[in-house]
Amino acid sequence: MKSSVMKLTWKDAEEIAWALLDQHPDQDPLRLSFPKLRKMVTELPDFVDHPQASNEAILEAIQMAWHEEKH
Repeated sequence: MKSSVMKLTWKDAEEIAWALLDQHPDQDPLRLSFPKLRKMVTELPDFVDHPQASNEAILEAIQMAWHEEKH
């Protein structure tokens, strides 16, 4: 069960993927550029990490987790 008080950071790829799927159910994560994905993550209500603290590997992990959750 997901907690509504969970604060998300860049280390929480799986939880971020679930949140993105909830907020953007029709979005194909594999069609997103990394800058767009970063923006979507940082706009999540529970996201509390530094917006620029991600890198390509982190964004790819989020993208792949989101893709897996979607299919």
